[in-house]
Parts: sequence; C-alpha cells; structure tokens
Amino acid sequence: MIRIALVEQLGGEPVIRLRPAPQPGPEQVLVRMRAAALNFADLLKAKGEYQERQDPPFAPGLEGAGEVIWAPEDSGLRPGDRVAVLAPGTLAEQVAAPPGACTPIPDPMDFEQAAGFQIAYGTSHLALSARAALQPQEVLAVLGAAGGVGLTAVEIGRAMGARVIGVARGRDRLDVVRKAGADHVIDSADCPDLRAALRDLGGVDVIYDAVGDSAGEAAFRALNPGGRFLAIGFAGGRPPLLPLNHALVKNIAIHGFYWGGYARLDPAAVSDSMKNLFRMFQDGQLAPVLGQVMPLERAAEAFDLLRSRKSVGKIVVTL
Repeated sequence: MIRIALVEQLGGEPVIRLRPAPQPGPEQVLVRMRAAALNFADLLKAKGEYQERQDPPFAPGLEGAGEVIWAPEDSGLRPGDRVAVLAPGTLAEQVAAPPGACTPIPDPMDFEQAAGFQIAYGTSHLALSARAALQPQEVLAVLGAAGGVGLTAVEIGRAMGARVIGVARGRDRLDVVRKAGADHVIDSADCPDLRAALRDLGGVDVIYDAVGDSAGEAAFRALNPGGRFLAIGFAGGRPPLLPLNHALVKNIAIHGFYWGGYARLDPAAVSDSMKNLFRMFQDGQLAPVLGQVMPLERAAEAFDLLRSRKSVGKIVVTL
C-alpha cells in the first residue's frame, strides 16, 4: 500500500488515503516519488475549472521527482536513476508514467528543486524565447514576479540579457525578486497607477503576465510600439480585457502560452528547451527558489497557501 493525496469531490480539499501501489505496464516506468510541486492548475483542476477536466477521485500534482524503481529495458532508464516526472497524479508515493515523462536530473539538483522545475522554467523559457523573441537590452516586465512561475521569468529574462522589472506584492517578496535578478521592482500593493510606473521606467518591450485582471490591462498600456504581451495565467481571477485597437496602432503582438499544450504543438521545441534549462542550471544561471516545503500530510494546507498567493516561489510537497 502507498499513501496518496486524493481530491474526492470537486471544490473539496485533498485528503490522504492508502491505496494499492500502481502496477506499471510494459511501456511504463515506476517511480518512487520523493517530492511533488503544486501549480495554479492544481487549484483549477480541484474546482473542475481547468481546461483539461478530470472527474474525481484523482490525485493532484502535475510534476515531481523521485527514483526509478523499475523501467523497461529499452527506456534508457534503470533502477536508482534520479528523475523529474511530468505526469498527472504526482502527489503519491509511487507513480507509473511513460519513459518520455521521466527526465534524468543533474547531480547537483535535489529532489525538491527538481520537483517544481519543469513546468515553471519550461513555461518561462519557451514563452520568452519562442513566442516573445526577447532580445538583449529589451525591457521585460513580469507580473506576479514572486510566484513560482514569475520568479523563473525574472531569472531567465536576466539570463537572456534583458532589463527586468518585477511586479509583486509586499516588500519581503520584492526582496526575493531582486535576488532573482530584477533590475527594478514595483510593489503592486502600493502602486495606484501601474501603467504610469512602468512608463516612468521607459516603457516595456515584453509583458509576462501571470496575473491578468486589471494589472494585465494596466501593464498592456505601457508597452512600447512593437511590444509583445504574453498571457501566461490569471491568478488575479480573470483574464485581462486588452484593447485590440491599441495592439493594432502600436503593432503589438499578443501571445497566449500554455506549456502543456505546447508539448503537443511542438514537442521538439519543448525537449530542446528542457535540455537548455538543465544546462543553465548546471552552469549556475538558474537557482530555483522554494517557497514552502511541506510533508504529504499537510497537502490541504499547501493548497491553501497556493490559493492565498502569499508564497514566494514553488510550493513543494515531500513524500
């Protein structure tokens, strides 16, 4: 038997249950999970509001890390290998997943770092490089810069040579954003006019918007001609209402970006991106920030913390 977190009814909190260990199929890898990360998508799935709906009961978690227990001979993996796992249901002590969902992790990377690495860093790297085509010396503004995804955008933007403006709520959170590489920070809790604040800094070439709502609308109006707007998520509660006449007149490009869908759109680009990211980690360009690390027994508390948007960096559950 293994321990597993389960969402047993939509809108409910995850509960911990004992269930039989999974039996891997001939084309699956069995992994002893050591850590799993939470994403905003986990909240949406638990409420039945995610674009890929799942009926309860189901185990939350879209990514994690652990050790291979068993793997097919032709998988390139063997027992004892340390891997990052990208598959649904990672808040469980054991997970069976396809070999392609299991990526060996660098020796210096611990399980907690690896658990939340793929989605957040993958989202930011591909959004900024493939969609926004961010260039050195351009100005990048990151909304929700202290969140698990936002901090990765700050780090990667800085590594790509951009001048980075981090927008987040609260002095303590902004200190973390500065350490991640932001050249300027703006406290959204103490900024009555985000558009003016961004324009005072010279305007923006790329907006990375993980918040949406009125913040995304205000930031959009600070884009320079030829700017690019990345719609990453709507943690503020709703998508921003963007004036398309401004996009037309100022030649602004609006890109929606969903990393899970991009894996189907261009799997080679996702694979190349992940290789680049692990190399950047080994070269010391990336330093994943963990917000809170909690044991599986506190999964419901971890969900509450994610919902409150008060955590800095990734929320990780150990198993």
